[in-house]
Amino acid sequence: MSTQTHRLTITELASSDDIAVLRVSGELDHTCEEFFQRTLGASVDAGHRSLVLDVTALVFCDARGLNCLLAVRWLLERRNGKILMAGAGRRLTELLVQTGSIELLPVWPTVGQALKELPAPHRPAWPPQPHRDGPS
Repeated sequence: MSTQTHRLTITELASSDDIAVLRVSGELDHTCEEFFQRTLGASVDAGHRSLVLDVTALVFCDARGLNCLLAVRWLLERRNGKILMAGAGRRLTELLVQTGSIELLPVWPTVGQALKELPAPHRPAWPPQPHRDGPS
């Protein structure tokens, strides 16, 4: 599954009943707020209580984008879940540190390391296996 607006793409990389790994690519700012909230909200509505966001391809995130991330965190906490981020670049990490949000939105170097913070029986397979078309 991949959804996109003109400046932001969100792609599901892996999922289990409780956890989804989503790649967030592009720019997260005021022009993408509604799209971001709607897309991640749909993932939560589908039953995912925790989300791991691969943000290695997120090239821009401003204060409005940060508010989007914090809103998703709030939503997941209400469902006894959590949001984890993987692969944050220097600018996003600085934004999180400067605003004091780094403790609210934890960041790991890789998706695999972030997934280890979640209960093993609920984790999706990582790395994801390629889909095969037809018999082998």
